[in-house]
Amino acid sequence: MEISLKDRDKVGVQDAVLLEDFNSSEVFVNNLQKRFNENLIYTNIGPVLVSVNPYKDVGIYSSQYAKEFHKKHFFETTPHIFALTDTAYRSLIEENREQCILISGESGAGKTEASKKVLQYIAEVTGSKGQVEKVKNKLFQSNPVLEAFGNAKTSRNDNSSRFGKYMDVEFDYEGNPVGGNILNYLLEKSRVINQFNGERNFHIFYQLLAGASDTMLNDLLLKRNLESYYYLSHSQKGTCNKEKSAFEELNKALTIIEFTAEEQIDIFKIIASILHLGNIGFVEEEGIASVNNNESIDAVCKLLNCDKEELKNALTHKTIDAKGDVVTSPLDRETAIYARDALAKAIYDKLFTWLVQKINSSLQANTQRKNSVIGILDIYGFEIFQKNNFEQLCINFCNEKLQQLFIDLTLKQEQQEYLKEGIEWHNIDYFDNKIICDLFEMKFKGIISIMDEECLVPGNTNDLTLLKKLNKNLQGHKHFKGFNKMLKKQMKFENNEFQVIHYAGPVVYSVKTFIEKNNDLLFRDLRYAMSNSQHSIIKNIFPKSEVMSMRLPETAFTKFKKSVNDLMKILIDKEPNYIRCIKPNDDKRPSFFDVDIVSHQVTYLGLMENLRVRRAGFAYRRSYESFLKRYKCLCKQTWPHWHGNAKDGVQQLICSLGFENDEYKMGKTKIFIRYPKSLFQTEDAFQRKKHDLVSVIKATWKGYKQRQEYRKLKLASIVVQKWYRRYQAQKAIKRRKAAVETVRRFIKGFITRNGPETEINKKFVALAKKHWLIRLSKNLPNSVLIKYWPPHPVSCNEASKLIQHYHMLHLSRIYRKNLTAERKQQFELKVLAEKLFSVNGHKKSYKNSIPQWFKNERIPSEQEEAYKLFSKSLNGERIMYSTSAVKYDRHGYKARDRILIATTKHVYIIETKGNSYTQKHGLPLNVVNLLVTAQKDKVLLVQIPEEMIKKDKGDLILEIPQLIECVTKIVSFTKNENMLSVVDEKVIEHNMKGKPGIIEVTVGNPETIQKDKPTGHLLIRATP
Repeated sequence: MEISLKDRDKVGVQDAVLLEDFNSSEVFVNNLQKRFNENLIYTNIGPVLVSVNPYKDVGIYSSQYAKEFHKKHFFETTPHIFALTDTAYRSLIEENREQCILISGESGAGKTEASKKVLQYIAEVTGSKGQVEKVKNKLFQSNPVLEAFGNAKTSRNDNSSRFGKYMDVEFDYEGNPVGGNILNYLLEKSRVINQFNGERNFHIFYQLLAGASDTMLNDLLLKRNLESYYYLSHSQKGTCNKEKSAFEELNKALTIIEFTAEEQIDIFKIIASILHLGNIGFVEEEGIASVNNNESIDAVCKLLNCDKEELKNALTHKTIDAKGDVVTSPLDRETAIYARDALAKAIYDKLFTWLVQKINSSLQANTQRKNSVIGILDIYGFEIFQKNNFEQLCINFCNEKLQQLFIDLTLKQEQQEYLKEGIEWHNIDYFDNKIICDLFEMKFKGIISIMDEECLVPGNTNDLTLLKKLNKNLQGHKHFKGFNKMLKKQMKFENNEFQVIHYAGPVVYSVKTFIEKNNDLLFRDLRYAMSNSQHSIIKNIFPKSEVMSMRLPETAFTKFKKSVNDLMKILIDKEPNYIRCIKPNDDKRPSFFDVDIVSHQVTYLGLMENLRVRRAGFAYRRSYESFLKRYKCLCKQTWPHWHGNAKDGVQQLICSLGFENDEYKMGKTKIFIRYPKSLFQTEDAFQRKKHDLVSVIKATWKGYKQRQEYRKLKLASIVVQKWYRRYQAQKAIKRRKAAVETVRRFIKGFITRNGPETEINKKFVALAKKHWLIRLSKNLPNSVLIKYWPPHPVSCNEASKLIQHYHMLHLSRIYRKNLTAERKQQFELKVLAEKLFSVNGHKKSYKNSIPQWFKNERIPSEQEEAYKLFSKSLNGERIMYSTSAVKYDRHGYKARDRILIATTKHVYIIETKGNSYTQKHGLPLNVVNLLVTAQKDKVLLVQIPEEMIKKDKGDLILEIPQLIECVTKIVSFTKNENMLSVVDEKVIEHNMKGKPGIIEVTVGNPETIQKDKPTGHLLIRATP
């Protein structure tokens, strides 16, 4: 989608810092809308990531996408949650700075999914060793468990987190996850007993009823019908198949996180007991309540393994210990219902806390070494409903604290840092919500203190007395509007409501049940009944020490305030990374962008203030010491040690890198770099340089380790050598004696090895045979043409002859099988030539012809045209062989250049002149005879029968360059070996014009054929 560089700014701009009108929220929202319409859900504001929930799968979270962002600078990639996570991860690993990723936004904006994607990316880029993979799997599988027990469907979100979660992921020095820890905040336990229209209870109730087997449901005394349970009967119904698959995933996750089978069953028993607890009804008679549904209370007691009468009595009576006087009084029906619901909420809340502790126990790192962490904060977003109660007040207070942290760590800190460092800065006005946080937290005057005070006041206190006290004490605060202020402004309100003007906007709260929920009381009788339970988990989460304590417990809001402040302390010590989540509409519709809703979120998230700060400032800043420590290797003057002031060293380094004046500023303690591009170039140069540094470090370390190892080995070898020499000395005599005997027997065997086999030499003979066979197998000739045969011992004479015979037969067969048809024909001609010139008659020049393959045509190029012309005149006769020749005529034996052409029936002698020819002779092959001498000459005498002499005037005397080839070819296709005669005579007669002629054959140099003038004979001188 956005991976290609050329498409980065195709729709809008990917970093809002690049907007021309960066002061206009309309331009900013319009840019988000353009990108959203093209499924580009992420946009940067400098290092802050803005995420718009698409409410659909946009397909940008695969392993391939993760690789695109791995080890890339944040500003170098397209906006993506993987890019932000990679930046945090590399800062942790490379710079050892602990990180936190703060995910904020309204309910339904996608915070929970964002936290999952952070964990997904960490899993993709870290190692996959056995232990690491196990830890990653546990981290992932904690999500289904926490979502099942802590998430629910609300009017704005199908999977809304109804608790706050902060997860620390621990990493070892190699950057691999080795453990984790989870902190949970303010579970909305009131959802267990009551839900608004269109909303549901926690997922686990529906998953259990839909996914559990019939056997398990029978064991838990449950039915699949949701209408059977009071705590579920008013909520929206779910999809059975979806809940069933979720339950299977939950069981798998519990097993991976090391919950035993017994613990899993006990957890489901508690969930089932809460459903049965909600079905316990009460009747009232004369102001005294009693249980009217024994079946449900029996089920609860069986599942929780507690005493029925004790629980029944605890639900209908209340024991008060007033200064040693113990008084038990019955409850009316309304109070009994309150006690039942309080018990259900307490059990579920404590079970959830126990689950988190159990998960943490499974995630603990198996090392004592301090590990670095990345914290992931996924906490409920700012909530504004039609009816806002105690839970919304707590949630929005937490969001005020987070906004204050955001202001402290980004806006205010940005400006103050510039002023502190002496960098020119244009002040930007922003809303500081500390005044709202103080409205909640002021000692004695804040909302929390007033609520706690009202809860502790004896007498008839209720929600309306609390509202009056709030109106009285806070009526002058500009962010609080009580009854009187709202009445004056003619606002629509009820007499039990007040308004707080939050940084996100005004919210009206109903004080109904504020006192009850803030007290968060569970009667002592119920706590005691639970502490006596034999259920393994229940007795653990309701310890007797807690029941026996007489200390007044803290109120719910005070406990929550302390946990939020503790969270702030954790976050402020880490380097923050922000993901600001935005929901595009209130209807969870994909591809629909409501400008008004988004604009409201942009305002209360403080995104415009952050944009203006980033546009006016510098992209990167670091202390001189840190910057110099990291990048000093890029300058010769600062590497390896800079002995002067760190600021001077950084100045030297910056000059060496070639920074322009407008690219950086030197503060008092830090360097400020304006453009990300300048930082990228510096970091890239550093990454390239690291390879050189690593090589040096590696070589030095290896040298040190090798020297250490060498010293150890040397000392050890001296000891080993001492004992080994002693041992060897003891064995030496034995070996020598044995060796002498062996040598003696060997020599005797060697001496007699060629004689008859005896006890002395039989091993030698057998060994000699074995070694000979081994040598023979490695040195067998691989060609029939190789005549060498390896030598053999005397005892193997017969075997050697047989093996040689059969091996040569084998090689001959292979050679014959591999011959082509053409090559086979050549060999047949060579065999024929041997028969003609070596067996039947001995021709001395025969051996010279053996290495040369025979050809069918040997016509010079200048005679080719005449030859082709003659070929066309043969009337179908096929030419079998042709060659140039010299004819010695009958008129003084003059040499004449001719061409000899042999067909299947005739032999022709033609004369060529240019491109024309003249046929001189045409002799039938079946009547002529061929005669050659035994010397090395090239003369062929073609003898003509008597009846043809008159016509051809005598025998033909020819000098053939390839005499052996020519004669062999003619004999081969005539199949008449008798037509050839090889004569070893010095005088040969031939017919010449009907008269005899004489050919004299002599040996000498040079080779000549000429007429002997004194005698008139033809003289042939052949080379020796």
